[in-house]
Amino acid sequence: MKRGVVRTEPVLHTRLIVLRAERGLSRQELADALGVNYQTIGYLERGEYNPSLDLALRAAEYFGLPVEAIFSRQPFSPLSSQLYPARPTSG
Repeated sequence: MKRGVVRTEPVLHTRLIVLRAERGLSRQELADALGVNYQTIGYLERGEYNPSLDLALRAAEYFGLPVEAIFSRQPFSPLSSQLYPARPTSG
């Protein structure tokens, strides 16, 4: 995306970086698996580009996850807080 260009569509938040890291994938490897240019993966990860429905569905199928586990209109909460919720402190 060129600097100074105003984005008109809402940003989709993504977990692609985390999913790639968990699986030890490079941007190129994920791009090849999804049939896109490796730069597209970078744009998606930085929130500079929203995926088409087709691309979002291909990513979900590739990772074996529902689309909403990969892309969201709201920021994701940290995975650590989902896995290890805060315990109430006793006083």
